[in-house]
Formats: sequence, C-alpha cells, structure tokens
Amino acid sequence: MSSKYASASEALKDKVRLVPDFPEKGILFEDLTPALADPEAFRTIVDGLAAACEELGADLIGGLDARGFLLGSAVAYKMGVGILAIRKKGKLPPPVLTEEYELEYGSAALEIPAVGIDIKGKRVALVDDVLATGGTLYGAKVLLESAGAEVAGNVVVLEVDGLGGRERLAGPPLIVLNATD
Repeated sequence: MSSKYASASEALKDKVRLVPDFPEKGILFEDLTPALADPEAFRTIVDGLAAACEELGADLIGGLDARGFLLGSAVAYKMGVGILAIRKKGKLPPPVLTEEYELEYGSAALEIPAVGIDIKGKRVALVDDVLATGGTLYGAKVLLESAGAEVAGNVVVLEVDGLGGRERLAGPPLIVLNATD
C-alpha cells in the first residue's frame, strides 16, 4: 500500500499540530493526534518506528503508558513480535515489578507483571511518542534490566530539545523518527 508521504518526517511535518503556550506560557506543544488520526500518516509513522525497532534487533516491544501503547502495539503487530505494556504504578494487579524514577516536576513509578511474562534475555525496544526529560524511558530501562531483559534501544516519534532527555538516556541507541528520515 503506497502512501502520499515519503517518510515519517514528512507526515509529521504535515500533520503535527503546533499549539503555542500549552501547557504553559513559552512552551510549543506538538500534538500528534492529527497524525495518528490520519490513516496514511499513521501508517507511515508506524512503518518508520517498526524499521527502527528491526534495526535494533528487538524481539519484544515495550510500549510506555499511554501513547506508547498505541504506537508500540502497531509496531509489534507489524513486526510479528509481542508487546509489553509498561504501566504507570497501580494499574496492574499484583505481583508486579516496580521502578520509581524522578521527573522534572516530581517522581513517578512504572510497573510490569512479575509473573506470567518471561522477559529474561529478551531484546526489548522501548517505544514512546515524545522524548522530553527522558525520565520515563530511563525508568523503563532500569525496570526491564532488573527483570533480566536487555534494552535494545529507545525509539520515539518526537524529541523536545533542551530538556536533557538525550543525555539522560546515554547507553542504548536512541532513534528519533522526525530526525532520522
């Protein structure tokens, strides 16, 4: 199936809605909703994410709560691999593995099931929509490594410059879709 977009960057440039002064004055919010709602843009973005995850040699996709679930599920389906939903604290029944991490405005925690899913030795690509400070992706990395998985890399659609996310994620490869094609 062909697309009117030659690349994910082109689809994002066409479909991302820029919202000035949201959520607060001085911030330019990049709204992915129009890109996800457009079938050609969505397919092109998912194809780009899947190609990046394949390049990393991932055999499992870790989708971060919540938009990472949408994107990661589509990528996993396209690749023929499983999806691991990495949830915010309190959303899964026990027993769970938990990792608390720091954000620019406080702390948060991520969880995965402690039983029923064996991720030891799996190469997991973490998929999310936006890299900002890197706190959530870093927390997911620590969580998965504590469960015996290897984080093959981080794959995101957009990156917010100047918030230190790229530096915080030093280690596994980082692929930012709007910067790679």
